[in-house]
Amino acid sequence: MFSLESKNAFITGGARGIGLAIAERYIAAGAKVVIADIADATNTANEIGASYLPIDVTNEESVAQALQSAAEQLGRLDAVVNNAGGALADATVVNETYENYQRTLRVNTDSVFFGLKHAPPHMNEGGAIINTASLAAVYAVAEYASYSAAKAAVIAISRTAAIALGNRRIRVNCVLPGTHATPSQPADGLEAHLCRKLSVSGTIGSVDDLAGVFHFLAAPESSYITGQTIVVDGGWGLGLTPAAAEALTQDFAGERQLGYTGDFT
Repeated sequence: MFSLESKNAFITGGARGIGLAIAERYIAAGAKVVIADIADATNTANEIGASYLPIDVTNEESVAQALQSAAEQLGRLDAVVNNAGGALADATVVNETYENYQRTLRVNTDSVFFGLKHAPPHMNEGGAIINTASLAAVYAVAEYASYSAAKAAVIAISRTAAIALGNRRIRVNCVLPGTHATPSQPADGLEAHLCRKLSVSGTIGSVDDLAGVFHFLAAPESSYITGQTIVVDGGWGLGLTPAAAEALTQDFAGERQLGYTGDFT
C-alpha cells in the first residue's frame, strides 16, 4: 500500500527541511524525484538519489522552465509539491511595510500560483498537486499579518484549482504545518517553546511527522481526496492545553502577589 513505484515527482524547496524530508520519503516509496530550489542542492540530490534543478519560485519563467526540464528528465509528472515559501518578517498589519507584504506574497502565494499554472501540462491524468500552506492561514497571530494572508490565499487558489483540474482527475490539496523543527525553525526558539505549551502532546513536530501526509496525498490511495486542507499541528489549534492553562495560572498568581487588579474603568 501507498507505493509510489514508477511515479515521477517534482518538489520545490527541496534542498532542506520539509521539502527534503518529502523527497526522501517519496524516494523510499519508489518514486523518481526532482528537487528544485534556489539554493544549489546538487550534492544533497546525489546523496538521496534525486536530481536537482535550480528555480526561483517568485519568477514565472523560472518555474515554467524547471517543470519542463523535470518532465524532460523523468517523463510526465505524477506528483508536484509546491512547498517553497517562508515567513520573511514578524509584523502586524499596522506596522508592516508594503514592500515586505508584496515580497511575502511573491514567495508564498505567487510561487504556488505559478506551480498550479505550469505543472498540469506536464502531468499524467490522475496526478496529485500538493501545496504547503501553514497553520497561520487559519490560526491568527497578529505578527504574521502578511504570512497569514499569503498562506490563506494558497488554500483558496488550491480549492479553485481542484475544481478546474477535476476533469483530468488531478487532485489538489493543501497541507498546513504547525511548528516543526527545521533549519529555519530551531527547536530551542520561542515558537518551539510556545508549541510545547500549546500542542496537546507537549512536543514540537519533526519533518518526518509531515512527510507521511505528503506521501499519502501523492499515493493512489488518496485518489478521491481533492480540494482539502489537512492541518498537521499536534493539536495546537484545538484549544487550551493543561500546560498553557498552568502557565496562565502562574501568571495570574504572580499578578495577585504584586497587587495587580486590572483596569476596568
